[in-house]
Amino acid sequence: MSARPLSFVVGTGRSGSTALSRVLNLHRDVLSLNELLASVGSEGMPEGSLEGGEFWRLLAEPNPTFDRMVRSGAPIPEFLYPRRPGRFSAETTGIPRLSLMVLPHLTDDPDGLLDELAPLVSAWPRRPVEEQYRELFGLLCARFGRRAVVERSGFSVRWVPRLRAGFPEARFVHLYRGGPDCALSMSRHTGFRMISMLEEMYALLGLEFGDELTPEHARELPPDLAGLLQDPFDPRLVFDRVMPVARFGELWSRLVTECLEHLARVPEAARTSLSYEDLLDAPERELSRLAEFVGVEPRGEWLAAGRSLLDAGRRGASLRLPPDELDALRKACEPGERALAGA
Repeated sequence: MSARPLSFVVGTGRSGSTALSRVLNLHRDVLSLNELLASVGSEGMPEGSLEGGEFWRLLAEPNPTFDRMVRSGAPIPEFLYPRRPGRFSAETTGIPRLSLMVLPHLTDDPDGLLDELAPLVSAWPRRPVEEQYRELFGLLCARFGRRAVVERSGFSVRWVPRLRAGFPEARFVHLYRGGPDCALSMSRHTGFRMISMLEEMYALLGLEFGDELTPEHARELPPDLAGLLQDPFDPRLVFDRVMPVARFGELWSRLVTECLEHLARVPEAARTSLSYEDLLDAPERELSRLAEFVGVEPRGEWLAAGRSLLDAGRRGASLRLPPDELDALRKACEPGERALAGA
């Protein structure tokens, strides 16, 4: 391993990953970067080189989609900054990308840390964007006295090829959860409900998922989807929309299968998998294995603290669905379950 081990926890989301970030943050040697990739988005890791000021703008400018969700009264639970707001607001200044989920995970004073980082990062010379991120990781490690970096973002499956190309030294942890429970959790999550609606919109518009959507596209969409392009939008469009849970089972299967295909191209020594159910059943064993993989010691006090944060009560929620819904959900999850069994 390198002097500063770097690992990425990747997966579908809604698989216990937020809890895992909290557990990792308790380890005195781990810099836990919570939702960094989700915060910066695909535009946050362009090809080529950037000057320090350009790189800082990628980190500090607001994420317009996330701000719009906050303004619309439809934030996701992972947004930490609005829980203890500082001087930034989605309604006025916009919330810096780093401030929404990354910095509040590390400190109770995210505004102060942002101010501390701004002049340092902005003064950096031009270099490849991956090197800028490595410097950022090193700066934060020094700031918090950590020596191993673990980034974890939900819905991070499609990041794997880019991360592998940009950080060939990195290790990858595939965190996954049983299909029916994970898909049911997705179906109740604002972000994944919006993803499902966006997939409908892109299909109707004949666009690739992730292409820019403009207000002009609203004229080509039915009202219940077009309204999502307004700023702010009516949150009832998301909360009240009837969506079969099996649709999220199909999404889960696609994401799991895609993730396994990407990870199959990573050298075996640089990848591992972590089942959420195994983590609940044997937390000390699985956390010890994870710690050793990411390059830190599985200290006893950390294992005990980590176990206390894991909620076994979240298991089996899908079993409480009506039989017909559960049967449809299980069928939708079968391709993903087969892919996991064969991995």
